[in-house]
Amino acid sequence: MKVLAALSGGVDSAVAAARAVDAGHEVVGVHMALSRSRAQHRNGSRGCCSIEDASDARRAADVLGIPYYVWDLSEEFEETVVADFLSEYEAGRTPNPCVRCNEHIKFAALLDRGLALGFDAVATGHYARIVDGPHGRELHRAMDALKDQSYVLAVMGRERLERSIFPLGDVESKDAVRAEAAARGLSVSAKPDSYDICFVADGDTRGFLSSRLGERPGEIVDTSGAVVGTHQGAYGFTVGQRRGLGIQVPAEDGAPRYVVETDPAANRVVVGPATLLSVDEITGGDLVWLAEESGTFADVTVQVRAHGDPVPATVEVEGGSLLARLESPLRGIAAGQSIVVYDGTRVLGQASIEKAGRRRADTRAAAC
Repeated sequence: MKVLAALSGGVDSAVAAARAVDAGHEVVGVHMALSRSRAQHRNGSRGCCSIEDASDARRAADVLGIPYYVWDLSEEFEETVVADFLSEYEAGRTPNPCVRCNEHIKFAALLDRGLALGFDAVATGHYARIVDGPHGRELHRAMDALKDQSYVLAVMGRERLERSIFPLGDVESKDAVRAEAAARGLSVSAKPDSYDICFVADGDTRGFLSSRLGERPGEIVDTSGAVVGTHQGAYGFTVGQRRGLGIQVPAEDGAPRYVVETDPAANRVVVGPATLLSVDEITGGDLVWLAEESGTFADVTVQVRAHGDPVPATVEVEGGSLLARLESPLRGIAAGQSIVVYDGTRVLGQASIEKAGRRRADTRAAAC
């Protein structure tokens, strides 16, 4: 097959490309330039698309003996991933930019452009497995549970799953990947992993939002409506947040308070006790379903954060929506996050969380 290998400049994508070459594919490496300021330098493990990353990707391609190109996708990245990030926070939701990047850039702009150029598939350094099931290809968790990235890949859809290759899905650990890179003579074998939000290189998400959305002073109130502090923009807070609230009036019982609601229309942040954060019912929309059938699924698990623990649940899927009833409650679930449904290691699908709350006592009793 003709395979387009996404080379980020990191160790995972380099080894993934090497394995694609070993598999006998005709491989071409491409580095996606996503930042409008590519003259920037990395800050340790933060940032992306720097001149170091592009150079590291080129060196990896040279070692592997494959053609190498740089594709400028910065406009697409800004107009989809960054724009979504800003609009979601401004609307009082908590987005996951890695999910949006996989949806709009790596498995839309990159793959679709590659197919138009005659490539058969895209290979990336994601940690996930593709398994040939009785009804077609299935997305599964990686062998290395600590590095598993199936959560952020669930949004790709069935058609793009057919055109994707994840060569690292069966590796035992990241250490094994680094050892393989060193054995292959790849200079990125000891390069630090990138983390957090790639386009917020200094890790200051609130500062980034403020620079783009402007300061909007408002009130922080408790659940009774009493003012307990002020803020410079409700968009800078998310449900479940405890640190950096700037509360001037402590709780009467001295217990810590958390963000339990953001009200962008009133530019107000509501704080309360931890007990208000527990939810056992989640509604999701913008459904991307990978399984063959919809309906009710018992004995499945759901995951609401990229590295969160799976929680047993019963899930109902109908049309473009999802309803998950959790067997044990979760805390701090915010609208805008992704909920991914698993049957064992297999990804059944995902949705964007619209609402999370507690089931009524009588409903729970009836269910029992």
